[in-house]
Amino acid sequence: MSQDLGDRLPRIELPGLSEYAPSTPTSPMATAGLGRITLTGQLVKDGAEIPKGLVWRVFDTEPGPNGKLRLVASARGGTQSFDLAPGQYLVHASYGRAGATKRISVGSDAKREAFVLDAGGLKLDAENSGGQRIASDKLRFSIYEAQEKANGERALILPDVSPNTVVRLNAGTYHVVSTYGNVNAVIRSDIKVEAGKLTEATVQHSAAELTLKLVREAGGEAIADTSWSVLTTAGDPVRESVGAYASMVLAEGDYTIVAKNRDHIYQKDFTVAAGHSQEVEVLADETAPTATEGAD
Repeated sequence: MSQDLGDRLPRIELPGLSEYAPSTPTSPMATAGLGRITLTGQLVKDGAEIPKGLVWRVFDTEPGPNGKLRLVASARGGTQSFDLAPGQYLVHASYGRAGATKRISVGSDAKREAFVLDAGGLKLDAENSGGQRIASDKLRFSIYEAQEKANGERALILPDVSPNTVVRLNAGTYHVVSTYGNVNAVIRSDIKVEAGKLTEATVQHSAAELTLKLVREAGGEAIADTSWSVLTTAGDPVRESVGAYASMVLAEGDYTIVAKNRDHIYQKDFTVAAGHSQEVEVLADETAPTATEGAD
């Protein structure tokens, strides 16, 4: 994630929210000899000041005895002012998942420092084939860095993002994974976020919602205590469950459904058509082999 480092600072690893040394409170009355610094945040250069949602953290520039940077001051909101002893400080401004780090100098005279976060927003949604919006409780997104590491993996930025949630990010390209249900309906996309803009992206899933049931006759009642296995045509397991009904979302394609009940195994080949959600019945044919026979 890009950062505005102002005076070309070398890469600085700031501690996490719970890892820095605690700040030393300053009494409001004890401001003699302190300089006032006012910090403002902007999404883009010469843009309007961000009115809320910022988190400011001011650190000493040198690690303490424990090797951690000491947190001198912090605040939440938009533009903030701090009364600090003259000297050099590192300031980190975060706005959601966007952030900027800058070295500042505090003197006896009041001054202002502007932080350009070079950030925008990302709002994600998904639909099924035919343009039907997917229910939000069955949909989740994960946002990764676009660049792969040497091992082929990407750094995770934010998991389990709900649809239509605005995520604040530094400008750049991100790898977004959309998961519909919890089996194999997964779509991957590279999405570009522009500074000062809200990017709205809708991905399309080629999948369907299915409910499986074992019946003795077409349209009959589901048989309880049934073990379910869904396999690819190559025999690879996709999903297993137990119950009268098995509900799931599957990516389009060909599958084999295997139902086991009272030592009998029932099997059905089935094709999932994108956007065609339905109830699938497996007929409990009494001539079906037992589990022991099936093993042979």
